Amino acid sequence: MLFDEKADFRRSDICGACWQKQYSDGARDRKGFISYWQGVYEAPLPRTDAIQKETAESLLRKLIEQNDPHYIAAGYILAVMLERKRLLKVKEQVVRDGKRVFIYEQPHTGDIFTIIDPNLQLNQLEAVQRDVAALLEHGLNPPVAAESAPAEAVADSLPQAAESAPKSE
Repeated sequence: MLFDEKADFRRSDICGACWQKQYSDGARDRKGFISYWQGVYEAPLPRTDAIQKETAESLLRKLIEQNDPHYIAAGYILAVMLERKRLLKVKEQVVRDGKRVFIYEQPHTGDIFTIIDPNLQLNQLEAVQRDVAALLEHGLNPPVAAESAPAEAVADSLPQAAESAPKSE
């Protein structure tokens, strides 16, 4: 029900049984009464992070272990994401070989992460975002195309099977 109480509006949510027992007769005659309606309450779904914190941190650790130059930009983006979630803190910023390097600390474990700033340009961001999303979804070993590998294996094994089969005359 909705009531006008001079300074403000007041909404009252009442169960169906209570409405029938206390309010159905004469509710419209109450002072300030504006309206009533019937609806079904659905609790909102619990909010979840699009990116699981543990997944991003474990992925960053794996990228650092691999030390593959291909993943420098993805590692940088993951570190920034974890910094924004307050899971990593910048301890120091240095310049090595003309590149900016961030020294991050994981406050709970004391682990240190050395992350190179890839100096990303705006036109590179979309590709890096796709890379990070793919890494978060599939990890460092993306799934192999299931259709091409078995087809090749079958094609490769057919000639050998035909050659090794006994000939009938």
